[in-house]
Amino acid sequence: MYWFYNICLVTYWILQIPLLLYRLIFEDGFYDRLKQSAGVMPTPTLEKIAYHNAIWVHAASVGEVVAASPIVRELKRKYPGEMVVVSVVTATGHKMAQRIIPEADGHIFFPFDLPVITSRIVKIVHPKVIILIETELWPNFLRLSWRRHIPVMMMNGRISDRSMKRYSLIRPFTEKMLQQIRRFCMQSSFDAKHIIAMGAPTDRILVTGNTKYDQTYATVSEEERRALKKEFHFDGAGPILVAGSTHGGEEEILLRTFREVLKIYPDARLLLAVREVTRAAKVKAQIFLHGFSVIRRTEMGQGADSGRPHQVVILDTIGELGRLYSMADVVFVGGSFVKVGGHNILEPAAHGKPVIVGPYMFNFREIFELLSKRGVCLMAKDEKDFREQLLALLADRERMESMGRKALEVVAENQGATRRNIECFEALIRQCHVQLKEAPHEP
Repeated sequence: MYWFYNICLVTYWILQIPLLLYRLIFEDGFYDRLKQSAGVMPTPTLEKIAYHNAIWVHAASVGEVVAASPIVRELKRKYPGEMVVVSVVTATGHKMAQRIIPEADGHIFFPFDLPVITSRIVKIVHPKVIILIETELWPNFLRLSWRRHIPVMMMNGRISDRSMKRYSLIRPFTEKMLQQIRRFCMQSSFDAKHIIAMGAPTDRILVTGNTKYDQTYATVSEEERRALKKEFHFDGAGPILVAGSTHGGEEEILLRTFREVLKIYPDARLLLAVREVTRAAKVKAQIFLHGFSVIRRTEMGQGADSGRPHQVVILDTIGELGRLYSMADVVFVGGSFVKVGGHNILEPAAHGKPVIVGPYMFNFREIFELLSKRGVCLMAKDEKDFREQLLALLADRERMESMGRKALEVVAENQGATRRNIECFEALIRQCHVQLKEAPHEP
């Protein structure tokens, strides 16, 4: 089966050559990223991380990086003598990792999963243990790690319904891959059932919760919040709506709804964070056609138009949204009015904000159920329902404050997943007789 996988992978990359050439010409930084993924690391990175017997944490993109942040932080606190290397797949993930996981000793791009390239990078990093965040199953990488007796574990494991369907098509192959992972720390009972159905050994599976409840990088003081509102020209205005991680089709719903909000609250503001920042120019033109005054975050501080308030601000930067949720009166989380399956609703909840989502939250089913049962997160079945629920919420300040308090309570009650994941990690290390350099005990 591996030979078939490798043929498909090589064929895929051959077919990608025209696109790769285009990106090499027009995408800033893509050459360095491609070179690293092909197994050629920049000399400073190579000198820093090579042959140090590191703990390798792999987090594919932004969501996984957020989940990895408290894990890496705790690993470095307990084992300051250990080198921790974080790998990612996407450019946005790499920027986010550098921003919110400064504790890591190195941030690298994950190698193309071809035997020669994977073997070279594994030899350079020379990991003593590998941690996969959420669901990152790369056949050649896992096979090589198994053959080299490098223990691999999954932390914050999550299996979406869509992934479940894909993996079920190749169950014999998937089952063989999963046999090469020593521990599965899953977010929820749903995820545990899914990984078992995919072929993971039941005696290696534990439900440890979601480490995203433990994230602290987005903590914002009241003084910082006031400064942010002043920076965005939101001070003195209100209510403030923040729409996070929106996709095509959702902006239209938001803009039509925002028009109705403005009829009642003329000083309302909308911060709209597009999921793909490359769509920002298109979305700005779309907002302009709706008749709203609009500016992109990257345009603030530039030109004569940047010093005045705007009704809509487009967030087209990476890594800021987690802090900017703190300005909101109400938050909408995108990917939920389109069949993407939703995005992280814990970030706004951690700021004590009431949240509204659309009908598609299957990627965050258990978290949504928990927050919705406590009255923190509302689900709108369509645009009309969204408009009605939002206007009703904005008219009831007491209810908004109550939802905010409950949000903070839920997050506090569910923290501790990082500790449980680290306990599983330490049990695996003991079982595999791997030596770790712990912090010295104080006298």
